[in-house]
Amino acid sequence: MLSAFVSAFRTPDLRRKLLFTMGIIVIYRLGTYIPAPGVSYANVQQCLEEAGSADLLSMINMFSGGAMLHLSVFALGIMPYITASIIVQLMRVVIPRFEELHKEGQTGQAKLTEYTRYLTIGLAVLQSAVVITMANGAMFNGCTVSPFPDGSASAILIAILTMTAGTGLIMWLGELITEHGVGNGMSILIFTGICASFPTSMLQVARGNNGITHFILILALVLAITLVVVFVEQCQRRIPVQYAKRVIGRRTYGGSTTYIPIKINMANVIPVIFASSLLALPNMAVQFGNPESGWVRWLQVNFSNQAWPYLLTYGLLIVFFAFFYTSITFNPEEVADNMKRYGGFIPGIRAGAPTAEYLTYVMNRITWVGAFYLAIIALIPTITFAQLGITNMAFGGTSIIIIVGVGLQTVKDIDAQLQQRHYDGFLR
Repeated sequence: MLSAFVSAFRTPDLRRKLLFTMGIIVIYRLGTYIPAPGVSYANVQQCLEEAGSADLLSMINMFSGGAMLHLSVFALGIMPYITASIIVQLMRVVIPRFEELHKEGQTGQAKLTEYTRYLTIGLAVLQSAVVITMANGAMFNGCTVSPFPDGSASAILIAILTMTAGTGLIMWLGELITEHGVGNGMSILIFTGICASFPTSMLQVARGNNGITHFILILALVLAITLVVVFVEQCQRRIPVQYAKRVIGRRTYGGSTTYIPIKINMANVIPVIFASSLLALPNMAVQFGNPESGWVRWLQVNFSNQAWPYLLTYGLLIVFFAFFYTSITFNPEEVADNMKRYGGFIPGIRAGAPTAEYLTYVMNRITWVGAFYLAIIALIPTITFAQLGITNMAFGGTSIIIIVGVGLQTVKDIDAQLQQRHYDGFLR
């Protein structure tokens, strides 16, 4: 990997792209430290020292690189765009127009991207209002000062508009990286936010009781999970596909052999995000409920990160959403129809409906493995942190999956561009 980056910096075009990407990342990180209008940075620091971060916002704060709990202009991070992208993908099942746009190729994808941008801004307005409302309540529970000294309607409105504009700017920065930089810009910004929060989390662990021991154990756990994630993310089931020969005029077309790559983890980290979002609802209800109520106490006991009902529900939801999201993103009938249209077939399987049934059978078996893999990777850090008594560690299996996936894809993109510019042709 290091040799690929060294070779990339020796190539003028790639060096320009890498430097451009690094410049965008610097701008993104600077924005996470600029407080929104009306926010008292000193009061926010005092609230963080008194209350710490809430479990409900730990994942969002991690994706934003710590900007959420600092109430900066980039407080929402990339989460509104992620949510909008997922909603647009799910709408393909509900709204036929979205499915038609998906099948239209580049033109349809451009239209879906436009819808995603509009939905991102709408979600940013909603989420920024929720964040500002919670800043004086559940976000900094027990804080003696207000992050917003001037709590007037105009000040709150300006803060909402600023955070929404910050989300739009992040979305634009990500698209700039995609067009003029290396790799997928949104993924790189997520990668940057998670990596930025990791040193802070590890420093908090080192400062606690038995800090050095816990630090070494967590570091060893992260390295072990990283090895497993790298191995599994590279694994795939290759289904062989043959294309029959076709004679058109005096030329013969087809007759080639290829394969359909089916990854073990086709859903990526979406099931973990869905499961975490649903399990955040009981914690949100507890924050706004009466502490003396019976249902509030029951939720506090059974849906804390250390309770076995929480862990069991978390694992089952991950398995469910893994099957649900995979069934949406991979359509065996569509793949079988495309193969039949171009004269392709799986050896030993008839074209058409039998091919779709075979692909469904293979997909279901692989999804079982991928679902349990996601559940285990997500639960092991949670259980380990609970046993060690660490409650403020947001970095876990989900973060490692994202970092490894984005890192591998970025290296592949750089390597592909290197091969285009340093190709050893037959004239050499």
